[in-house]
Amino acid sequence: MNASSRDITSSISHFILLGFPSSPETQLLYFGLFSATYMLTLMGNTAIVCAVWWDLSLHTPMYIFLGNFSLLEICYVTTTVPNMLANFLSTSKSISFVSCFVQFYFFFSFGCDEGFYLCIMAFDRYLAICRPLHYPCIMTKELYTGLAIFGWSCGFILFLAPVFLITQLPYCGPYIINHFMCDPVPLMMLSCSDDTTTQLIYSAFNAIFMVGTFLFILCSYALVILAVQRMPSAANKRKDFSTCSSHLAVVVLFFGSVMVTYVSPGSEHPVEVQKIVTLFYSVITPLCNPLIYSLRNKEVKAALRKVFGTEKLVHKT
Repeated sequence: MNASSRDITSSISHFILLGFPSSPETQLLYFGLFSATYMLTLMGNTAIVCAVWWDLSLHTPMYIFLGNFSLLEICYVTTTVPNMLANFLSTSKSISFVSCFVQFYFFFSFGCDEGFYLCIMAFDRYLAICRPLHYPCIMTKELYTGLAIFGWSCGFILFLAPVFLITQLPYCGPYIINHFMCDPVPLMMLSCSDDTTTQLIYSAFNAIFMVGTFLFILCSYALVILAVQRMPSAANKRKDFSTCSSHLAVVVLFFGSVMVTYVSPGSEHPVEVQKIVTLFYSVITPLCNPLIYSLRNKEVKAALRKVFGTEKLVHKT
């Protein structure tokens, strides 16, 4: 980037997030609707985190990963929704340059971490069902602790490069982002230069990450399903199918919507469609995940009844 481009970029103080343009009455309606959705998302995922933390029977790798995944969902949705709610009540709808890219970095880092956690959970189910005799020896405390740390840290490391590249693009106005968050696609469209290299690197990063993790998950669950089919016990089949089906439902919700937008981030998708798809995986999916896991899992439902019911639990110190 040349000196004039750096001067242009350094002069930017803020962006305008258009969000969902509508009348003030409709903005208030949106505020109420998404406030309720946000609160339900926080309550549902916090309930799972508390159940895993306090119920000793859930202190197993599968539920530890589930608890971490729910905590990730809380962080993920909190990076965008509070700012979106504030914009519904704001007339300026502005966000500072630094805040915009901080939101971009944390939102996509947490999203990347979710993809890795779905891989970790698929790998855990593969070991538990396809290698049941070796599972206790393989999935040791050291391994599942390392996997948990790996799942949290990878997104923050990998997304440093894409964020840095997009911050280096020259922005020369108008600084209006036709979105409800600092999404990289409309950000790149605001650039004065047609930097195909940055767009190519960003698209390749997304394609490799999403296709790679998605194929890993599909292969893991394909092997799991084959192993379940060979089980002689009908009860074990039902239990394992129930667990895997809830995991796969979350995988489809997450990857299905994300791939539509970010594997080919060009002008192919209308802006309104991009916003709706982003809204689905950034707001609706985190709301659905606790319902999927709790409704299809007897252990989680029992733990939730214990934690929020009358039965007293003693926390392990």
